[in-house]
Amino acid sequence: MISFNYETDFELDNENRLSNWIATVIETEGFKYEDINYIFCNDDYLHKINVEFLNHDTLTDIISFDYSVGKILQGDIYISVDRVRDNAIDFKQQFDDELYRVMVHGVLHYCGYKDKSEEEATQMRDKENEYLELLKQID
Repeated sequence: MISFNYETDFELDNENRLSNWIATVIETEGFKYEDINYIFCNDDYLHKINVEFLNHDTLTDIISFDYSVGKILQGDIYISVDRVRDNAIDFKQQFDDELYRVMVHGVLHYCGYKDKSEEEATQMRDKENEYLELLKQID
């Protein structure tokens, strides 16, 4: 199950479409899924998680906890709506486009993609773009 949870007043208005999209991404990458939980929150909420669990005293747009076993994906993906909104402005993107990029970014990590090196980051960005195009085709 792909679920969407809210720890802020933000809410998606197209949960079914986005759930179908994420499921398609996972299946296209050759994986199955059990529980993928998206938790939308604010900067303070995610900063606290970043400090408590990762010992990073910084703001971030996404933190994912991967509980996958083999080819069965499961995990929790925390997304700061505040960070996504600020990043959309900084990168001159629409808010929804930046949000969807971050959402697929989290699940691509579960599929084994990394973004630490420049080469990895380029591959990750290419995959994000590919799946953002796919989203435009899903009703």
